[in-house]
Amino acid sequence: MSTESPAPLLQIKGVSHSYGAVRALRDIDLTIADNEFFALLGPSGCGKTTLLRSIAGFETPEAGEVLLDGADLTRLPAHKRPVNMMFQSYALFPHLSVEKNIAYGLEAQGMGKADIRNRVGETIDTVGLAAFAKRRPAQLSGGQRQRVALARAIVKRPRLLLLDEPLSALDRKVRADMQLELKRLQHEVGMTFVVVTHDQEEAMSMADRVAVLNAGAVEQLDTPVGLYSRPRTRFVADFIGTSSMFDGTAVAGGVDVPGLGMLRAAHELAVGTAATLVVRPEDVHLVEPGTGALDGTVIDSYFLGGSSTLSVAVPGRPEPIGCTVHATSTARRGDQVGLRIDHERSVVVVDDRATAAQASA
Repeated sequence: MSTESPAPLLQIKGVSHSYGAVRALRDIDLTIADNEFFALLGPSGCGKTTLLRSIAGFETPEAGEVLLDGADLTRLPAHKRPVNMMFQSYALFPHLSVEKNIAYGLEAQGMGKADIRNRVGETIDTVGLAAFAKRRPAQLSGGQRQRVALARAIVKRPRLLLLDEPLSALDRKVRADMQLELKRLQHEVGMTFVVVTHDQEEAMSMADRVAVLNAGAVEQLDTPVGLYSRPRTRFVADFIGTSSMFDGTAVAGGVDVPGLGMLRAAHELAVGTAATLVVRPEDVHLVEPGTGALDGTVIDSYFLGGSSTLSVAVPGRPEPIGCTVHATSTARRGDQVGLRIDHERSVVVVDDRATAAQASA
């Protein structure tokens, strides 16, 4: 499936930026569609916040262009862009009520009082805070304050809303609820959302497409399903979800892994290429010892409700292999088991760590 979006709203062309000797962004190219929920995902220091600030107008990239509806915003000050940004801290005015916080930007624009009242009322209803309109931020829960910040950002009806780690201040349960709420609101208000996060679960649950950044560059741009099931680099395979990584050498029909031998997998890499076989835990199945690709010993089990994840130690491999089984599985710690790997669902990628080491040698 193509990862290119129709009807582009935002185009980022060749954007690069540095802080002294540190390259924060390296020739970034992205196209984001109208009404799309888009996520910039990556570890700390990967450049995602610098890219968001470049879109917002708080940073001016050294090279490249930022286009919105075809208009070049690259040198336009932040306050003149049809873009709003919701910050991680929420930055609510503690002395103002919910409705006054939401109305503040409209009042600053000089909108008439009747129009402000109508717009604020509609927005408060949209985020489900009508019963809290007269309260101040200190009287609200973390999730409610997050909704106020979101309402203040969308009430001005920007073409584009940028969200910087919007849920990081919330506890796990509230964060899960707000992930669904953000997605619902994005569809309801018909606006393009671009969210920055280091939390893969957050990105994968909300976004239509995700750009995974690493060291200032886009490693992969894809749908959440595509990132998980078809990672294109070792970094993406390791960063997204949980997997067992088997490093070795590409051979016909699989990967030759030191200490384990040849593991079957379909791939198109040249024979002799440093390669990594990526296996998700749900694609490893318990079988009788001697009947699978590998044999090992169960060393731990993690109960997850409808399923459990087993850790299986395999001779010749330093790290255990994860295996997801039905909750009724009778496998226990110390049991000898066989492991069958679903080679049709496994993915083989170039081991770019080996390639980089060879290049620097």
